[in-house]
Amino acid sequence: MTTSWAVVTGASSGLGEAYARHLAAQGANVVLVARSEDKLFNVSVDLERTHGVQTLVLPFDLTDPADRFELLGRLDHLEVHTLVNNAGFASHGELADLERDRIASEVQLNVAAVTELTHAVLPQMLSRDLGAIINVASTAAFQPIPEMATYAATKAFVLSFSNALWAETRRTGVRVVCICPGPTETSFWSNAGAEQNMTRRRSVDDVVATTFAGLRQRKPYVVDGVANRLLAHANRFVPTRVALRLANWVVTH
Repeated sequence: MTTSWAVVTGASSGLGEAYARHLAAQGANVVLVARSEDKLFNVSVDLERTHGVQTLVLPFDLTDPADRFELLGRLDHLEVHTLVNNAGFASHGELADLERDRIASEVQLNVAAVTELTHAVLPQMLSRDLGAIINVASTAAFQPIPEMATYAATKAFVLSFSNALWAETRRTGVRVVCICPGPTETSFWSNAGAEQNMTRRRSVDDVVATTFAGLRQRKPYVVDGVANRLLAHANRFVPTRVALRLANWVVTH
C-alpha cells in the first residue's frame, strides 16, 4: 500500500507545529518542512511517539528558489493528500527603510512558495479526486497596512489565489480553504521586528479548529475569531483613508 502524506510548511513551531500535531492526531503521516532541522527533529520525534505516525523531516529554506526546486522534486515521489502552506513572515517598517533582501525573501516565501507548492501537488490530487489545500493568509489580506505594506500585499495575493483555486476545484473532490488569522499566540511579531501590545490573541489551536471547520464546510476562506471577522469585513464599508488609519493603529497598539 502506498503511504500518503500531509505536508506542512513552517512546521518547526507556532501555527505550523499546531497543524502538524492536529493532522498527526487524526492519523496522518506528516512531512515537516522548515529551515530549522533541530526543531523539526524534535517535533518529528514527539509526533511519532505520541501518535504512532510516520514523519519526514525536510529542512529547506523556502525563500531560496534552489531549495524550493529540491523540495518539489522530493514531493514528486510522495502521495500528498493534504498541503498546509503555513510558512510566512512579515517585515515591519516603512518600505524605504527596509533591507532589499528581506523584502525579496518575504515575497519569495509568502507568494512564490505558496504558488509553486500548490501547483506541485494539485495535479495528483485532481487525478485521485481527493485532497485538501490549506493556505494561511491573514486579516491583513483585507486591507493595505502602512509599515507592513509588503506583508499585507502578499497575504492579499494568498487570499485571491485561494479563492480562485477554490472555484477551479469546487466540482471535484479537492477542497481548498484560506484561513485568515488575526493576532495569534506565536512569535510572529518578534520575527517581524516589531512589538505588538495586543493582549487579546487567539491560540494556535483556535486557528487550527477554525481552519478545519471551514474545510469541512467547503468555504473558500474563513477568518478566525468573531472580532477579527468584524474588523476584516468592516473595511469594505469605510473610505480607504479611514481603513488605512485603522490598520496602522491596530499594528502600533
